[in-house]
Amino acid sequence: MICSTMQLSPGFGLNKTQKYIDFDNCKRECRLAGTEGLPKGIISQTSNLEVSPLTGPLSEKGKTTRSSYLLAVAVGIKQKTLVNKIVNKFLANDFVVMLFHYDGIVESWNGAWGDKVIHVSAINQTKWWFAKRFLHPDIVAEYDYIFLWDEDLGVEYFHPERYLSIIKEEGLEISQPALASGKSEVHHHITVRRSGLRVHRRYYKLTGGGRCYDNSTAPPCVGWVEMMDSCVFKSSLALCVNDLIHAWGLDMQLGYCAQGDRAVNVGVVDQEYIIHFGLPTLGGLSNENKTSTDSSHSKDLSDLEPLVRLRSYNEMKIFKKRWDKAVKEDKCWVDPYKQPQ
Repeated sequence: MICSTMQLSPGFGLNKTQKYIDFDNCKRECRLAGTEGLPKGIISQTSNLEVSPLTGPLSEKGKTTRSSYLLAVAVGIKQKTLVNKIVNKFLANDFVVMLFHYDGIVESWNGAWGDKVIHVSAINQTKWWFAKRFLHPDIVAEYDYIFLWDEDLGVEYFHPERYLSIIKEEGLEISQPALASGKSEVHHHITVRRSGLRVHRRYYKLTGGGRCYDNSTAPPCVGWVEMMDSCVFKSSLALCVNDLIHAWGLDMQLGYCAQGDRAVNVGVVDQEYIIHFGLPTLGGLSNENKTSTDSSHSKDLSDLEPLVRLRSYNEMKIFKKRWDKAVKEDKCWVDPYKQPQ
């Protein structure tokens, strides 16, 4: 946003239709850069990802009926069976679905729902790379919630409509479905389902290093979910996505993106849970199921994994330096979660 710099004399003037114009007010009025020559209100500041027909009637308000929710999944053709189950479940609940093809294969997804979803392709990129570039805040602003998922998730115990009802009632701005215990690959204990609970917001660890108690106030004890497999967030939080490809900033800082208290507005939903199979992704084949494949796509994951982990580690260090620099330079920013020395 910039403010108009029109050179107008102070006071009021008459236009051709004899209406008074407050020139001083016009000089103060802010306009989007590049739209100064257009009448205010003619530019639509937001849009969405609805696929529009080339012909047919429009609604009375000039827009077609749209969904309030978006599912975006990074996919490879090798996990088509799992993705099919995920997509069918979300389409049945009136979601817009967007597939990020990290292996470059798009045509093979044509089928029952292939033309009902949006396809974006770029070789060997993570969902966060796609999210930064194709889930622009102005585009996703009209969606209430965004589900940014990986492909290796089982949805047998998950129902999107019930999940939405829970996070709305609980006021969760950032959340994830819990992981089925004993069936899922688990990286962080806070993500494990707690039987009998609807939602949990904190993790307890009473022995060993990194302990978490009732009075703990910082991640990963509270105000934290894993960003890697099944993140769900309000569309307004898309502003928090940065240009790094392996994480949404740093997991430990995600609570800053939620409005209000992260101990309240960030949590894991136990009642609607999923299975995280932990399958090789980003174009890799498991060693057990390795078959001949097009060498033009990508190396086997066993070759890439050490390099991927190194890149992820280096990006975390980059983000930490950025954070420290931004905190130092932003004289107006006050840390709402500053811990006592």
